[in-house]
Amino acid sequence: DLGSICTTVPKAMHNSLWDTSTISYTGCAAQVCFFAFFISAELSLLTIMCYDRYVSICKPLHYETLLGSRACAHMAAAAWASGFLNALLQTANTFSLPLCHGNALGQFFCEIPQILKLSCSKSHLRELGLLVFSISLGLGCVVFMVFSYVQIFRAVLRIPSEQGRYKAFSTCLPHLAVVSLFVSTAVFAYLKPPSISSPSLDLALSVLYSVVPPALNPLIYSLRNQELKAAVWRLMSGCFQGH
Repeated sequence: DLGSICTTVPKAMHNSLWDTSTISYTGCAAQVCFFAFFISAELSLLTIMCYDRYVSICKPLHYETLLGSRACAHMAAAAWASGFLNALLQTANTFSLPLCHGNALGQFFCEIPQILKLSCSKSHLRELGLLVFSISLGLGCVVFMVFSYVQIFRAVLRIPSEQGRYKAFSTCLPHLAVVSLFVSTAVFAYLKPPSISSPSLDLALSVLYSVVPPALNPLIYSLRNQELKAAVWRLMSGCFQGH
């Protein structure tokens, strides 16, 4: 979360403060690479966290066997490796294309779809292959999480005690909220119909999926902390009383 925000926001703030809108070619390539890396790794890690909840609720007796320290290390390494591979392929492909439609991006950071709009390359097959690879990777993670949560909710509803169901739901809901926010904003930003596309809408959506989820994730997860919940409640109560 911190990595993806630090990849885009500081440069955008610098440009805003210094009243400029430029970025070097190398800086743009680095921004694309790091952003693709962090976003891909985020999705992979969210999938691993979903598997952790699935095992802890549906197969609690096998938890230590399925999710020992070695298994966790392997899954974390696979998440970072897949993110790095995807980022490397996307960056290499994007910046190997000739740009013949100017160098102005309608975005506050270097985003691959915006860069591809400037290209006049005929290598559509290569672009299509990488697009299929990225979509397959993301879709595989989403399908796995949906399947896991169906099994989780079926198991939770069979728990006899209300306290047990509450504890299970409180474990899953923060993660489910983060996944829903992350996936829904990214899907809408990239798969929206061209008929409703506009520069201002594209800009708003890019902020929505690149800045808002990483900024809210720590807060969503921390709301399980009783002290933080009490502090937020006191802050809200103070605001309402002030008004």
